Amino acid sequence: MTDILGLRFMIKPPPSSPLPVMSSLLREEMQRVLFRPSKQRLVEFIEIEEPTQGRHFLCVAVAKNKVVQLCIVRCQISEPSLNTGSKKTDTKRSSIQDSYRRTEVWSLHDLTLVDGRDPDVDDPCFLLHFDKVRTVTAVSCSAKYAIVRALVALSDQHCKMSLNLRNFDWSYIKPTSFYSNRGDCVVLTQICFYAFNLVCLSMCPVPLDA
Repeated sequence: MTDILGLRFMIKPPPSSPLPVMSSLLREEMQRVLFRPSKQRLVEFIEIEEPTQGRHFLCVAVAKNKVVQLCIVRCQISEPSLNTGSKKTDTKRSSIQDSYRRTEVWSLHDLTLVDGRDPDVDDPCFLLHFDKVRTVTAVSCSAKYAIVRALVALSDQHCKMSLNLRNFDWSYIKPTSFYSNRGDCVVLTQICFYAFNLVCLSMCPVPLDA
């Protein structure tokens, strides 16, 4: 509920603000270690919650042949190994290649539905429907919408078909020309615009019946 110039408006808040943006170094590292050797380009990724140890990410990558893949990447930093067998190997090293590993891989072509479960609550969980349904829990609702926006765009561009979505607020998937995902500033601008119009209308004289 927002009160502006004595007028009250019920406003549905946008998805919760994300945690600090994923480090570009992390993106570059995953691109170098996992995707570049496979001739793929990492387009989008979000951190997700999984029951197993380590950090987990849902990644979307595009190959040179335009095939789009989704994958779960597990990051478990290995302890540096100390080799003292010779002068050439007596430095501390950790095998970063062993730290990032794809645990599940799907094709975007096989994704038949993305279910957001409930568009009216701040719910970071969503369902990916392949042959089996994969439940994914993002670290925030904002991250959930970010990955879905990327999937929609890639499906339109490379699969030449609209992605089937259910239980999402479409204004956050494909924002209008006025609301272009710029957050609260745009929402407040809209409120002020409506409030100004209502004030102007309230000041107009009402003609009396003869």
